[in-house]
Amino acid sequence: MALLPIVTLPDQRLRDPSAAVGHVDSSIRTLMDDMLATMYDAPGIGLAAIQVGIAKRVVVMDVGKKRGEEEEEVKDPVFLVNPEIIRASEETSVYEEGCLSIPDFYAEVERPARVLVRYLDRMGVRRELEADGLLATCIQHEIDHLNGVLFIDHISRLKRERVIKRFIKERRREA
Repeated sequence: MALLPIVTLPDQRLRDPSAAVGHVDSSIRTLMDDMLATMYDAPGIGLAAIQVGIAKRVVVMDVGKKRGEEEEEVKDPVFLVNPEIIRASEETSVYEEGCLSIPDFYAEVERPARVLVRYLDRMGVRRELEADGLLATCIQHEIDHLNGVLFIDHISRLKRERVIKRFIKERRREA
């Protein structure tokens, strides 16, 4: 598995909608494996392919499970190809979100508390998943990426503009 470079703000690719995957084959599975390794290394709990510069509707996630008396974290990755939310609750929840493409910035975002998502799994089998809590938030955050939407689009315009300016300044300093 290869570690892939993560695309960060203000890179305009983050605003590009991603294309549907026609068929889950070995190249898509390799991409998912590389994305998962990249996500764990970052570390993060979700990663969309566009965040590594590939405009395909592919997401990897692992919101972490705890097991046993020592509360050891168990890896439980989820692979979503062409995910689509087919139902969302009217009830909402608020989580403090962050993003590997917007490092070191966090903000509270309100989203539907529960979602039903339809997707293709790692082997190309059509599945549905009902999610709530952090998993539901992560699914919505990553599907937003596939649509060219960032979590900062869910906060006030003033805060969003400040964050974008900060990243533009940092990029200029690096150049």
